[in-house]
Amino acid sequence: MSTPTSTRESSRTERERSFWGRYIEMLHESGIKPPFDRWFVLRAEQYVAAHPARKLKDHKPRHVADYLGEIGRRGELKDWQFRQVIDAIQKLFELAGVDWLGEVDWGHWRDSARNLEGTHPTVARDYAMPAAPPAPNPTPFDALRGKHAALLDQVRAAIRRRGFSIKTEQTYLHWTLRFVGFLGDKDPRVGQASDIAEFLDELAVNRRVSGSTQNLALNALVFLYREALGRSDLNIGEFTRAKRPQHVPTVLTQAEVALLLRQLSGTHHLMASLMYGTGMRLMECSRLRVQDIDFGYGQIIVRNAKGGKDRVVPLPEKVISVLTSHLDRVKTLHEADLAEGFGEAYLPDALARKYPQAAKDWRWQYVFPSGRLSADPRSGAVRRHHLHENGLQKAVKAAAERARITKRVGTHTLRHSFATHLLQSGYDIRTVQELLGHSDVSTTMIYTHVLNRGGHGVRSPLDGL
Repeated sequence: MSTPTSTRESSRTERERSFWGRYIEMLHESGIKPPFDRWFVLRAEQYVAAHPARKLKDHKPRHVADYLGEIGRRGELKDWQFRQVIDAIQKLFELAGVDWLGEVDWGHWRDSARNLEGTHPTVARDYAMPAAPPAPNPTPFDALRGKHAALLDQVRAAIRRRGFSIKTEQTYLHWTLRFVGFLGDKDPRVGQASDIAEFLDELAVNRRVSGSTQNLALNALVFLYREALGRSDLNIGEFTRAKRPQHVPTVLTQAEVALLLRQLSGTHHLMASLMYGTGMRLMECSRLRVQDIDFGYGQIIVRNAKGGKDRVVPLPEKVISVLTSHLDRVKTLHEADLAEGFGEAYLPDALARKYPQAAKDWRWQYVFPSGRLSADPRSGAVRRHHLHENGLQKAVKAAAERARITKRVGTHTLRHSFATHLLQSGYDIRTVQELLGHSDVSTTMIYTHVLNRGGHGVRSPLDGL
């Protein structure tokens, strides 16, 4: 005898009610409390509703990726909302007990939730700095910025003529404003060397800044007068120099690097592996384009690196198969974007004007693109930017904690380890200098400290007892 339809429907409704009850309990145990839990339930229900003919146990990682990709392509959600969708779906399948949960690159999708801000180095170079929005409580700097806008524009123009990075631009403008505030009512255009010396003394003696900070201020003011204002007659002379402690870089052993990488997965693992295997800086890795990867010659071209220089680094053989599969997925994503009328990547400098179609070319796409489209914070154009670098920074730090590595580890530690391990393997320091992109070999010399093996190669007398 068959079960009545009404009984089956009632039983199914009860199972669903029980499932969502357990889902809410899981949210509460994870620290997600009312009223926020109802938003997670809504996000999870929307995912289920998007697949009406498929049971949860029949879902695969590709279904999650397709759904998140579609949500990301719409560009309707704010950063925190997109992250909420990701977390809600992960919890959904965690409760469902699927065996493929770890195959989804959840870290990549969470990184995609963060857009590049207007001052981000990738998107800020081609645009004039916008006027700062009025602050609720105006600071003295706000008044100075408005009063000396012409001077700041002059400094900014001089910086961009020389192709300095946006970070350098922001730093120099900051110290110019600090100096202008120090001068008070005095016109900075007629400032003297003694004014600069007094300002640097103030930083070292009263502000007690570090030597590197004082040096930044000095470089900014030298640039202000000699480059922006054409005052080559200034001779700063003597001033109190802040002490600069000599630090040796943190370097992991090869065993520690292997342990660290084992704690990473997905895109984070690939990016960290490339940074250690090539010596690239964080932003150099984040901004890689497809055309920069040369599989034929086994090399990567790092373009427009620090100092505006290009360089060539080795492509590690260990990552080739993983990188190839990764690029296949990125290309599929790019083709889907093109079909929807999108598919543009940000182009540096004036290339977008010179080659208007290049932005949609596969070669110009980012190797590590965001999982969603977003509006360029300056121009408003809808593009697929690269992943925000903060995600990898946090992932590496968390991986070091899980690996119980007691050294202070960051993404730059991978670059330090790359250089040191090459020297330990017998490569000459000039080769390492070129691979790192250092202008002076003395900068590369800091990595020779590990080769001394603890105290200039001296064997401790304790070991002789």
